[in-house]
Amino acid sequence: MVKAQSRTLIRCPLPEVYGFVVNDFVRNYPRWSPEVQHLRPLTDGPLDLGWTAHQVRVDQGRRTETDFRVIVLDPQQRVCFKGIKDPFVIDYRFDPQGPNTQLTFSFELARLGFALRPFEKLIRFAVQDGTERVVRNLKALVERELGQRSTDSTTS
Repeated sequence: MVKAQSRTLIRCPLPEVYGFVVNDFVRNYPRWSPEVQHLRPLTDGPLDLGWTAHQVRVDQGRRTETDFRVIVLDPQQRVCFKGIKDPFVIDYRFDPQGPNTQLTFSFELARLGFALRPFEKLIRFAVQDGTERVVRNLKALVERELGQRSTDSTTS
């Protein structure tokens, strides 16, 4: 099993961060995770328990296609995705920190295929690097796009 977790403090209120990640997931996910070349919802409507999507990713030159579903959706707290055929779990947690939001992002790969086991150490490093990149990208996007709006509304 390969697990990695990263967290960051985003200078925006929790409802705005949660909305950026969850309510606008289809639009924003490829923006904070540029490895996603294509994202197509398989379920109509907003994210909800059981909502599914198909993604095409290119990670370090390797193209993969996966389907995933929402397995946990706690409003203003957490959204968790699980691969339908692939053994991965992706978890976003949102915690209020005064006027800010602490975002914790976790990725878990339940098992490595036999051919990949010799590369487990390298894969662990790449997964940890990937979780750090996700939180860094999300923080930058949210603070750039929503942070100014939050500042404007508090000074008006």
